[in-house]
Amino acid sequence: MTSTPSEPLVSVVMPAYNVAWCVGRAVDSVLAQDFRPWELIVVNDGSTDGTGGLLERYGAAITVINQENRGMSAARNAGIRRARGTYVAFLDADDWWLAGKLSRQVELMRGRPEIGFSSTTVRVEDDDGRLLNLWRCPNGSTEILATLFAQNAAIAGGCSAVMARRDLLDRVGLFDESLRGFEDPDLWMRLAAVSGYACIDETLAVILRREQSVSRNLDSMRVAALRSMRKNRALLPPALRGHFWRSCLAGVYTDYAKPAYRAGRLGLAYADTLRALMLSPLGRGRLCLGLLRDFLLRKPV
Repeated sequence: MTSTPSEPLVSVVMPAYNVAWCVGRAVDSVLAQDFRPWELIVVNDGSTDGTGGLLERYGAAITVINQENRGMSAARNAGIRRARGTYVAFLDADDWWLAGKLSRQVELMRGRPEIGFSSTTVRVEDDDGRLLNLWRCPNGSTEILATLFAQNAAIAGGCSAVMARRDLLDRVGLFDESLRGFEDPDLWMRLAAVSGYACIDETLAVILRREQSVSRNLDSMRVAALRSMRKNRALLPPALRGHFWRSCLAGVYTDYAKPAYRAGRLGLAYADTLRALMLSPLGRGRLCLGLLRDFLLRKPV
């Protein structure tokens, strides 16, 4: 097993909370990378299921930070602050990397110093290994900031394919720990405002999507998305802070109106759709009117 080098070029940050069932696969996928030198920092965020004991088996091959449960963003930030590498790569404990992931991204970012962060194409699977989606590189990567406002999940559908320069992360302020949801695109927006972005159109990471209750997290995710869109408005060029931004904000309202409707929260679904209609009657009018019709007729959306 490879020991942690004294001067890693890449610091891999992995938050871990009650993931004894899967964290070994994630750690092993890092250990199997052909690129050196790196360090793997796993932040055990108050796990109670044996995650800590499993991580101890890896000995000096990984660095483990144990802390009280503070959430994913706080765990990632703790790992970033401990990181010694020039680059920081993120990997969630229920996801894993494929061969060559680190070497391909480091090659890209070394060769293009204007690139502050990068990602790859991602395979999305369910618990049975079935392909749910292939999350490809976003179109128009050179204008990624506007793309992120219009399509919040444009980059990799999460953290596990993203690598960023450590000094740039310090500059923009790490993950916003006050957001309970939407932390990833919020950080990507801030990175995109001050640096370039590139994506490798190769499938180099796998994201696991498990069945979960959307309604349980709906309120916190909705509030976080709306807060982030508002606080980051000033990052856009002045020409995009008017109609374009309002259309994007309207899109967030309709995005959350749909799961609210499916969860039986009709009042919220109607209210958010009407908010979207008022924000962007020309850009989103047809969509909003269609949703309102479907809600009234109790059609699936």
